Amino acid sequence: MSDLTALSTTVPTGLWLAGEQLPAGSGKTFPVHNPATGEVLAEVADAGPGDGRRALDAAARAQADWAATPARDRAEILRRAWESVIAARDDFAMLMTLEMGKPLAESHGEVTYGAEFLRWFAEEAVRVHGRYARSPSGTGRILVTRQPVGPVLAIIPWNFPLAMGTRKIAPALAAGCTMVLKPAPETPLTMLLFGQVLADAGLPPGVLSILPTSDAAGLTDPLFGDARLRKITFTGSTPVGKLLQAKAADRMLRSSMELGGNAPFVVFDDADIESAVAGAMLAKMRNLGEACTAANRFHVDNRVRAEFTARLTDSMKALTLGPGYEPGAQVGPLISAKQRDIVAELVDDAVAKGAVVTTGGARTGNVGYYFEPTVLADVPANARILREEIFGPVAAVTGFDGEQEGIAAANDTEFGLAAYIYTAGLERALRVAEQLESGMVGINRGVISDVAAPFGGVKESGLGREGGVEGIDEYLETKYLALP
Repeated sequence: MSDLTALSTTVPTGLWLAGEQLPAGSGKTFPVHNPATGEVLAEVADAGPGDGRRALDAAARAQADWAATPARDRAEILRRAWESVIAARDDFAMLMTLEMGKPLAESHGEVTYGAEFLRWFAEEAVRVHGRYARSPSGTGRILVTRQPVGPVLAIIPWNFPLAMGTRKIAPALAAGCTMVLKPAPETPLTMLLFGQVLADAGLPPGVLSILPTSDAAGLTDPLFGDARLRKITFTGSTPVGKLLQAKAADRMLRSSMELGGNAPFVVFDDADIESAVAGAMLAKMRNLGEACTAANRFHVDNRVRAEFTARLTDSMKALTLGPGYEPGAQVGPLISAKQRDIVAELVDDAVAKGAVVTTGGARTGNVGYYFEPTVLADVPANARILREEIFGPVAAVTGFDGEQEGIAAANDTEFGLAAYIYTAGLERALRVAEQLESGMVGINRGVISDVAAPFGGVKESGLGREGGVEGIDEYLETKYLALP
């Protein structure tokens, strides 16, 4: 299957604006491509500045009523949406595979993960607490309450077309915030389908608008200057995040920034190598390596580096490439020719500087955007691949001697989103984890994302947390009432 034939009756392609499917104000559309073939899947409405204003108008009109909607009612809408996504899991999974490229098995996993944010924040909606206390001085009483921030602009990437949206939409709606969401131009179809699910679940018109566009700045820049917008939440690259943060600073907008990563995967000499390789495959190849949490730099104690590299090479070599919707495909295409070429450039740079390719290392196929699963051994310290986020199926292996050298190598980056360590000793695991400059650390496990846990980083990997009990706080203001 290489088109939307099976989904043509259920997938909307217009703007989701104020509770309706509408064409762009300009009447323009842009194409969405299948990365497995390069073919056009659909033409989608192309939102412009006027559409952004209409969406914010609708969000502002709906804000007061939505904030006043009982938390239990907001929770029930999210719960019904969770049930509907799970019921439509096959459609969502196929749609993500078609527009993003990941194998169907991974798309099904994302449906489960992405939908779970709806159920989790349905439960958190009714647990927004304040506090009451007497002032220590005895001169009065302190009442603290929480209120929704207000209309939110959300900008999401293409790598997890459902989960990146639900991770922002669910806590915002649970808190009582309205939202205008801009999906990535590569993968807008999943979010447009989800907009219909929310409407069918009873979400009032105007509470959420979804605006695909081929001109992100043209759509969003005017919104930053509008006094009705109160928050920006963004997932994407650090350079773009910095630009958005600067724009937010002009009006002191609340901001949540989940930005780039360059996750180290540290294997100590006492690790179970078989388990470490299994974890490495999960940490590296989940979502084809196109994840901000993906392990990019494999720092392995020199006493076990040869064994680890050999086993990792065998595991990567055994993977089967192909369109994600074909049976047996374990590695699909990258999102675009541009992304494939970036990966190739990083590999070529490492090899030119002395890295050794033990498997893969090249573009492959005449159709689609495929890159071979690749292991690079003996990667030198000056290789760009150790400094830059790879976003592809490439594992760069380098060695270290001793615990402190391993920690130093892991921390030698401006990023601090995720890190992974493999060691047999609990004492060492905790000692090392406390020293790693990272918002999340996986200890003897290769997948760390969990709806019930706070997701986010330190340093240039961003601000704020998504998921967990912390996730709803990003959409709430704290108000202090001074009482006699």
